[in-house]
Amino acid sequence: MLEVNHSEEEQSFVEFRRKVRSAEILSSAMERLLRSLHFTGRVSIVVQNGRVLKSGYEEGYFRQQAGAQ
Repeated sequence: MLEVNHSEEEQSFVEFRRKVRSAEILSSAMERLLRSLHFTGRVSIVVQNGRVLKSGYEEGYFRQQAGAQ
């Protein structure tokens, strides 16, 4: 079960990186994905004339383990 959960998180993170690279940052699906990943980093977007020119992120992806402190 732990392997399945880890695999799902890896797939979600790969999808997140794909969306950043393809400039799909402003969608509601991206917001849901960031929440599901518990992403705490910074996502940046450069927009000019209504077009996304550049996008990127600074990693701040931290997993909290249940019961760990």
